[in-house]
Amino acid sequence: MGAMPIETPVPSRAELVEHLVRTRIAGEVATPRENNLSHYRKLANGDRHYWLGLELGDRWSDEQDVLAVMAERCGVVDDPSHRFGQDTIDPELTVSGLERLAARLHKAALDRQRVLFATGHPGGLLDVHRATADALRAAGCEIVVIPRGLTADEGSVWQFAGVAVQERGATLWHTHSPAPMAAILDGLAAEGRDLPDLVVADHGWAGCAAQRGIDAAGYADCNDPALFLGEAEGTLQVAVPLDDHVRDPRFYDPMTAYLLATAGLLDA
Repeated sequence: MGAMPIETPVPSRAELVEHLVRTRIAGEVATPRENNLSHYRKLANGDRHYWLGLELGDRWSDEQDVLAVMAERCGVVDDPSHRFGQDTIDPELTVSGLERLAARLHKAALDRQRVLFATGHPGGLLDVHRATADALRAAGCEIVVIPRGLTADEGSVWQFAGVAVQERGATLWHTHSPAPMAAILDGLAAEGRDLPDLVVADHGWAGCAAQRGIDAAGYADCNDPALFLGEAEGTLQVAVPLDDHVRDPRFYDPMTAYLLATAGLLDA
């Protein structure tokens, strides 16, 4: 495998769980319960903004079914009568999701696959994706270079440090939309280029790729249920539950080190 230098020591599983709780990447997270339930309800009512590029049909029209999946796969409080206040992400589920993602990254490295990285949460997850892209590149994978001149949702779609993002007004944009990923995939097809073997992303970037039949994995917050539903249905390969924008993006470094080490993408 290739080597990717990383300054952060690789934590043990127990150390990572403790770190996730201390930094509120998991455990008692900042997203309030009422926000979570509002998003579950809107998804169930057919608001496509909350489908994140997936086609859910009428399969999740009961918000209690959505809550049940979120309790199982994300670790939110499973009591429907808990309507306000604190909600949670189970850090054990976060680490288990990272381990499933690591297994898929390991396969990508073994097979020298084409991998596309993208984020709708550049303020939190850009460097997580960047470090993962660097590690796979060092292992011999092709990190897909997106076509130039792409636009979506009144913005441009560019690539920084191997990670596709949306830019509007000289600012990297926080977006849940699937449109930027659709622009990338359509642009690749228009140029006669192969589609990625794997997409690692979040929000609608991951959902759009998964819906088009591409192996896709994504990070998802407790108020973004669609990716967890996609994983439950088998459309999405992996959904890793976490708070996707904590106070300091460096808080994600131990998590990234654990992911890459588990994938066999760091030197022993």
